[in-house]
Amino acid sequence: MSDKYAYRVIWSEEDGEFVGLCAEFPSLSWLAKNQQDALRGITQLVADVVADMVSNGENVPVPISVHKYSGQFKIRIPASVHRRLALEAAELGVSINRLVTSKLVPC
Repeated sequence: MSDKYAYRVIWSEEDGEFVGLCAEFPSLSWLAKNQQDALRGITQLVADVVADMVSNGENVPVPISVHKYSGQFKIRIPASVHRRLALEAAELGVSINRLVTSKLVPC
């Protein structure tokens, strides 16, 4: 299962090395001189942690990649922002949903 987690590698100016990260395990990281070793290191570390969790009967995080998403989420915004968005949407002749989607996911 650990091969389905969301991994990424970034450069750390502070450490002077690449850092391997896993979204499902935000407290884990792996430093290495090159990107490949950082990815290999974090992947193995997560596999070891998952194996340890399983052997201890702990719940293992579900990989983001296998989550099912509805395409909907709710967000609270100030009334003044809601009003401004409604006005802008009306002026453009689109729904607020379409307007906000276009702002979140530019074409």
